[in-house]
Amino acid sequence: MTAFDEPTVVWHTRDEPSRPLVVLLHGRGADEKGIIGQADHLPTGPSYAAVRAPIVEGDGYAWFVNRGVGRPVAESLAETMAWFRAWLDDVAPIGRPVILVGFSGGAAFAGGLLLTEPQRFAGAAILYGTLPFDAGVPVSPAQLAGVPVFVAQGDVDTVIPADLQGRTWRYLLGESGAPAYARRDPGGHGLTPTTVAELGGWIAERLDFVARRRPLPAGSTTWSTLSDGTLPTRSGDRPQVSWTIPQEQRSDNSPPDIQEQLFTRVAALPGVSTRPSAISVPGARGFMVEPRSDAPLDAFQVPRVGEFAHIHPGYDGSLHLVLPPGLAADAVTRGWAVAHPLAGIRLARGMVMIYGPRDRGELGVVTCIVEASHAYATGTLS
Repeated sequence: MTAFDEPTVVWHTRDEPSRPLVVLLHGRGADEKGIIGQADHLPTGPSYAAVRAPIVEGDGYAWFVNRGVGRPVAESLAETMAWFRAWLDDVAPIGRPVILVGFSGGAAFAGGLLLTEPQRFAGAAILYGTLPFDAGVPVSPAQLAGVPVFVAQGDVDTVIPADLQGRTWRYLLGESGAPAYARRDPGGHGLTPTTVAELGGWIAERLDFVARRRPLPAGSTTWSTLSDGTLPTRSGDRPQVSWTIPQEQRSDNSPPDIQEQLFTRVAALPGVSTRPSAISVPGARGFMVEPRSDAPLDAFQVPRVGEFAHIHPGYDGSLHLVLPPGLAADAVTRGWAVAHPLAGIRLARGMVMIYGPRDRGELGVVTCIVEASHAYATGTLS
């Protein structure tokens, strides 16, 4: 229980409980009446609600921005999240898809909710703000695996501290495991029409995906393609990866001869044929199997042609492939992978980029990762 009053909520139109819910969370100096206007520019279909930030200890702004410097306060965050969740559980019981959209200070609140209970939400938008680092919420590797996130920042934003913006960007686009669709604006601390338009498209596609696909269980993190069942931890820092589409590996790339050895090994797997990828950039080589009639859509990048993986051209050397959710999260956790920005939006939920192997030892590990993807596609994964 909390000492807060009942939430003050503004609805864009009358709530329809059978529809998904999008909750808009405002920033410092704003209120629920201002941010609900953004729903005019977002897709029809969901219900839209904006919730007023409560007052904590006379500060007048509880959404976790300590005197305006953008650093969340752990005690206020935990208390206010409990207050919000009581309201949310009433209007959106488990089973009703919920997307959080947080702007500025509201982004910290949305991030706190998402990090604390990621599977409660169908996705979240973190707009011109920071995650609530050092405020008692988990920010471990793969904490957000399988939960799509839309993140937008301004290149000259002076409201949110640059170090927190950078840390938020790196975590969401890297070790969080979230399929993170990102954009940067040349301006400062304010929503742009382009960002709102892209956010609207992202919300529409995410909710359409949720409506068409059944939930997937997390599944095992045991690798039947590895002798001891455990994926080793990749050494060194994660390589640089583009935040735009197409997703590319831009540093620490695989040597050309190692790339060719990997291609040869994967091409030799049972039932695999190779041809130019049906989804990737020119020069990418796809690995296909004949799709079974009962094969899950989530086992393929392009189900109609049976493409479960592809290797990128020589200047890159990474792979895109599909794994069951548990293995995808484990590959991110142990440093071998990053989620694809459109996983769970347009593409399979376990779509990840596997970093190109740098030596023969890594070649063996990456081969085993691809073998797990192949086994998923062919129904032989144990």
